[in-house]
Amino acid sequence: MSGLRFQRANYMVRDLDLALSFYRDVLGFEVTFTLPPNPASYSYPVFEIPRTASMRFCVLSTSSQPRVLALTEISGIDLAPLPHPRRHAVVLEVDDPDAVMAGARALGLQVYAEELLKTHDGRLGREIGIVDFDDNLVVIYKITGVSS
Repeated sequence: MSGLRFQRANYMVRDLDLALSFYRDVLGFEVTFTLPPNPASYSYPVFEIPRTASMRFCVLSTSSQPRVLALTEISGIDLAPLPHPRRHAVVLEVDDPDAVMAGARALGLQVYAEELLKTHDGRLGREIGIVDFDDNLVVIYKITGVSS
């Protein structure tokens, strides 16, 4: 399909500063911009957020990919726990999975047991799931070689 371009994924969070301790400080995202609460935001109707809630919006980039992830802080209401099985994740290639796992554990986040990654085209690697402070799933991986 022509005219299609992926802009970014978005996660809802309760505390933007806490979320950034993982996304920025551990994963290495850069904060591109943060927007203050906007009562007229289109996010209210499309995410079905009560107008009594307040939102802050933060867009994150990597050194090579601008504006690929957003964090929307929702305050003033209780965010219900996400149902399981999980219905979404972001998948990130990282240079140093051990450092990311250590940083996530230091924050008290759930880090799943590492698995062997086998890609569709014969590459091998490491794959690890991490759950952020708001039960959003992040899967990190690193390609380490090729299948023989």
